[in-house]
Amino acid sequence: MNIVKKGTWVEVKNIILNPEDRLSQLPKDTKEVPYEMKVKGFLANDANINENATIRTLSGRLIKGELTQLQPEYNHSFGPPVIELLHIGEEEINILNNRQ
Repeated sequence: MNIVKKGTWVEVKNIILNPEDRLSQLPKDTKEVPYEMKVKGFLANDANINENATIRTLSGRLIKGELTQLQPEYNHSFGPPVIELLHIGEEEINILNNRQ
């Protein structure tokens, strides 16, 4: 197994709630999977992928969890632009400039 070196940017995960511990009011597809925490940070010590490791987050917290990714990316999205909202800033500037 390849050892990941201390100081490498990684992601660890922990299971916060197992499916049987989740609220019964949740939608079926949601309550059938564990509630997971995923955190990115720098490895505090050498570790192997898929084994427990400790990381130091950018805010300095030490978090333990299963090492799942090396050099993880941020890949979230706020979805496609809302065309109707794109020109609001320009329109507001025009309105404010015309008040003076």
